[in-house]
Amino acid sequence: MNTKITVTDLFLGILAVMLIGVSFYQTWMGLQQIFGGSSFIVALVLSLILLFLLWQIRRAKTSGGSASSLGWIYFFFAIFCFVANFNALYTRFMKTDIYTTELREVNEKFTRLETDVESKLNYSVPDAKVRQAIRSELNLLKIQISDPKNVGIGPEARQILARIEKMIGKKVTPLTPVSETPEGYADLADRMEEQVVQMVYNLTPEEKNLMSDINDASLRWNKEIQSLLQMTPDVINGMAQGQIDNSLTEYNRLGSKAESILGRDKLKFEPAHSETQEVGKIGYAFSHAIKNFGMFPLVVLAGCILLDFGIMLIILLMPTENNRNTGRNESIFNSRRSGKTII
Repeated sequence: MNTKITVTDLFLGILAVMLIGVSFYQTWMGLQQIFGGSSFIVALVLSLILLFLLWQIRRAKTSGGSASSLGWIYFFFAIFCFVANFNALYTRFMKTDIYTTELREVNEKFTRLETDVESKLNYSVPDAKVRQAIRSELNLLKIQISDPKNVGIGPEARQILARIEKMIGKKVTPLTPVSETPEGYADLADRMEEQVVQMVYNLTPEEKNLMSDINDASLRWNKEIQSLLQMTPDVINGMAQGQIDNSLTEYNRLGSKAESILGRDKLKFEPAHSETQEVGKIGYAFSHAIKNFGMFPLVVLAGCILLDFGIMLIILLMPTENNRNTGRNESIFNSRRSGKTII
C-alpha cells in the first residue's frame, strides 16, 4: 500500500476542510432549535466524523479497495448536516422576506375586515365605492388635522372636507379643538370623523363604536407597519414578530367583536394565526421552501448539496494514481473485482 501523500491528496484535504468547515458552522446554527447550546458539540462531532470518513474513502480508493460501504456511512451522517445547513441558510436569507410578507398580509387582513363589516351595515350612501372613497378621505382628514406642520382645519383640510361634502351631498360643519395641543387636535380629528360617519351610516351606538375602532386600528397598524418596513433588515427581523403578534391580537379581538355585534348570520369571522413564530425551525424552513419553491430555494438546495456531498463525489469519481499508471480510469461506479484463475 502506498502511504505517500500526493499533491492530489493535499488538495483534496484542504478542499474537504474548507467545505466541511463551512458545513460545521451552518450545522451549528441550524441545530440550535433542537439541541440549544449543545448544538456546537453535535455539529463538531458530525463534522469530524465526515472528515474521518472522507479520509477513509480516499485511502480505500488509493489502495484499490471498495469505498461503497464507507460512502453509505458518509451519506447517513451527512444527511443530518444537510438538513441543518438548509435550515440555517434558508432562514438566514429568507427571514426578512418572510416577515415583510406577513406584515403586508396583516395590513390586508385589516382592510378586508373593514370592508366586510362596512358591507353589512346600513347606509345613507348606498354606493360601496363612494363609501370607500369617503373612508379614504376621512383617513386623510384625520392625518391632516393632526399634522404638526399644519394642525387643525386649515386649507388642506378644507379641501378634503369639500370633496367629502360632494360625495355625501350634505354640508359638514367644521369643528374647533378643545385645546391647541396635540391631544386637542387628535380629539378634533375623531369628532370630525364621527360627524361624517353619522352622515354616511345609519348605525346603532355599538355599530358606530365598532366601525370607529376598526378604522382606527386599520389606520394605526398600516402606519406602524409601513414605518417598520422602511427599516433595515436587522431592525425588521428584530421587531417584526412583536408587531405581527400584537396586530393579529387586535385583529382577532375586533373581528370577534364584529361577529358578536352583527351576528354570525351576517359576518362569520375566522381568527387569524401566524406561522412566523416557527421561523428558524427545521420543519418550517422545508415547508416554506416547498410552498414557495423557486430559484432561491433551488440555489440553497444546491449549495447544501455542495457543502455536504460535493467533496465525497469528487473523491469517489476521481481516478487514483495507481489507476493512471495502469491505464485504467476506475471509480466507484465502474470498479470490478480482479483476481487470478487457477486452471
